Amino acid sequence: MATNSSDNEVIVAMVPFSDYSHLNNLFDLARFIASHNIPVHLICFADQNKELKLRVQGGLGASNIHFEDLLRPSLTEKDDDGRDGVPPVMLLLRKLTEPIHKICRELSTNAKKLVIIHDLMMSDQIQDVHTLISNVESYIFHTGATFSRYSSFRQSIPDVVDDDDHENLIEQMQNEFPVLEPHQKLWFRLEHELKLQSGEIINSCKEMEGKYLDLLAKAKHKPLWIFGPFHLMLESHDSISLSSSNMTRHESLEFLDKQDVNSVIFISFGSTTTLSQEQINELALGLEQSNHRFIWVLRKGEKAEKLKEEDGKIELPEGFEERVEGRGMVVKWAPQLEILRHPSTGGFMGHCGWNSCIESISMGVPLATWPISYDQPYNAVLLTNLLKIGVSVKSWAHRNELVTASTIEQAVKTLMGTTEGEEMRQRAAEMSKKIKSSVSDGGPARKAMESFISNIIK
Repeated sequence: MATNSSDNEVIVAMVPFSDYSHLNNLFDLARFIASHNIPVHLICFADQNKELKLRVQGGLGASNIHFEDLLRPSLTEKDDDGRDGVPPVMLLLRKLTEPIHKICRELSTNAKKLVIIHDLMMSDQIQDVHTLISNVESYIFHTGATFSRYSSFRQSIPDVVDDDDHENLIEQMQNEFPVLEPHQKLWFRLEHELKLQSGEIINSCKEMEGKYLDLLAKAKHKPLWIFGPFHLMLESHDSISLSSSNMTRHESLEFLDKQDVNSVIFISFGSTTTLSQEQINELALGLEQSNHRFIWVLRKGEKAEKLKEEDGKIELPEGFEERVEGRGMVVKWAPQLEILRHPSTGGFMGHCGWNSCIESISMGVPLATWPISYDQPYNAVLLTNLLKIGVSVKSWAHRNELVTASTIEQAVKTLMGTTEGEEMRQRAAEMSKKIKSSVSDGGPARKAMESFISNIIK
């Protein structure tokens, strides 16, 4: 245990869900809290902590961040026999409960108050700490959009929107997305069962979701702390510039340097999505036929099921890279935030994960929406129908269908080469300006963050 002094007024323990889209947000929050001279302990799997240690070196709050290792559990044959429909990930999480409790008990002996900030997905692992530890407060961290929460679980949020078009849209969505996936069922249960938490932290902002954040606030009897986007909050305080001269620039940025303003569309489906070979072929052809410039991140998702050996390699259509040379590039990884920040980037085609949405909007880049799973269909509707800064490539109603090259070509042309697309870019740019103002010194998001810091140290 890295913190040994009993003189600490407050120690913060972070308990993220292991998916990187969740983990990265809490890591950003950990760095910001640690910059206020508060010791923060990240309770993560050992291999993830190893990576995080490298990322934090010399950065904001580095000296106050500590790492508590969890061992990755595995499922036995007995676990599998008794799962009774429980998803494997939930069975694995159950095995983390006692190790997490042990770490939290030890941390609580070294401070007058232990503050636990945990991902909603880890709520079952935290709920009972209140009976084990007397000097503890806990806060739920929500990684997703409040709009998707409202749309999915209206029983948890007041149904008081006085906009008929909006109400019709919600009803249409509920008819179109009727099946709750296992993680959504967990969210729904936790929305009703969590009683002991001291409040909730939401990575969003009023500029994007003001109506739904207000509705949520009316439904809750405990404080909501809304101070996203975290990446902008962190950047405005970090002492290490992203454009530092001693950092090697990625080849995609060199490519962007040579292009006109708003002329390149960025394509990425996150770290967990694997497209079929047939879909890859259609996407490649659609990009080629669009005649627009592009950067395409193409790889197998981290959670892809094991493919047969002969099917395991991702292949581009023969001659594709030669035909688009100088106009487009395909890479296995790219620095997403830096690409979205670059003035040559004018659009983003992706899966509508909330992190990607909030990063793109904050940088003033409109989206071509292609939801894959989870809350992404709701995020796509928020972007296209409500904020009007997105064009649909694939709707959830057609989720099991192949997206054809002609559909992709048309979406790219609409976003990148029409008056409609330019109007989306202008709306996104206006929203970006408001968001950046909100996280700057004296802005409402920055004030909310400082208010949260004051609340946990009092």
